[in-house]
Amino acid sequence: MAEGKTAAQGAEIPEDIAKMSFEEALEELENIVTLLERGEAPLEQSIEIYARGIQLKAHCANKLKAAEMRIEKIVAGPDGEAEGTEPFDIG
Repeated sequence: MAEGKTAAQGAEIPEDIAKMSFEEALEELENIVTLLERGEAPLEQSIEIYARGIQLKAHCANKLKAAEMRIEKIVAGPDGEAEGTEPFDIG
């Protein structure tokens, strides 16, 4: 399995996950959570899908961070009209 970029927590993100949109990764992560909550998977399979869930979570966090960094807030002038944009301050 080819590896993609490294997640902040040190987990390698496989290339198939790295190519997913946020929505695709989140949907698969939700399916994994549901499967694990039901407790119907054998132990080895549960460990494997849990590990994939960690990779999906890291990918979603990376996508959210990237989106956050692109957000700009609109700056209004004294007349109320938009004068431009400046970086979004998340702090």
